[in-house]
Amino acid sequence: MIADGPRAPLDTVTDIDTPERTRFSCRLAGPGPRALAYLIDCAVRAAGLAMLAAIVLGMGVNRGRLSGVGTGLALVGLFALEWCYYVACELWMHGQSFGKRALGLRVVCNDGLPIGLRESVLRNLLRAADFLPSWHVLGGLVMSLDPQFRRLGDLVAGTFVIAESSEAILPAIAISPAATLEELRALPARVAFSAGELDAIDHLMRRKHSLSRPREQELAALLAPRLAQRLNLTYADPVRFLALLYHRATHPRGA
Repeated sequence: MIADGPRAPLDTVTDIDTPERTRFSCRLAGPGPRALAYLIDCAVRAAGLAMLAAIVLGMGVNRGRLSGVGTGLALVGLFALEWCYYVACELWMHGQSFGKRALGLRVVCNDGLPIGLRESVLRNLLRAADFLPSWHVLGGLVMSLDPQFRRLGDLVAGTFVIAESSEAILPAIAISPAATLEELRALPARVAFSAGELDAIDHLMRRKHSLSRPREQELAALLAPRLAQRLNLTYADPVRFLALLYHRATHPRGA
């Protein structure tokens, strides 16, 4: 695999391999942003509880024999805000709460897929354990020790929190000069790569304009002979050969 360079020990970027054998990178959300998102959510829940209390007082159910009804409504509202707030938000807002949305954070499964009801319920039921012995000491300790900043609920549910990037999507790779009909006919109808091979070719194609000709030839020669032997093909230029294979893999004949 051709990499852009070694990552720093404290780098928060992680790679995710999807079920479709596609690899992409994302940035993990650390304890600081998650704590700030939690405080925002606490403020939202407090505002919701205050609104419920105002409604109960406005209805006058706190007076006389109806005072118990007011207390019951307040307790039900407190239960819903404490135990259902995060599940409802994560399902409705696709892995986000109001605090996470404000900071650009999102909960995803370990394979990068959106979380479902099962994952959301599991990770939020264990918030009580994360709070122990008080003020989320256990959850903060586990999160700080885990390489993906997961708390207990994330470990059980198979989820983690990412920081969404506002960077533009990389443009599609174009072959220059464009592939000729004769070149494409010489290739198999479909070419299958492993995730590492496809990632290596992608890195090379995107970096080739910043590399000298000898350097790009040297890097291409690390992978081209192995692919040529596997596909029973020959080539004159390893860089051109990898570019054509990449084009065939991403644009299979008849697709």
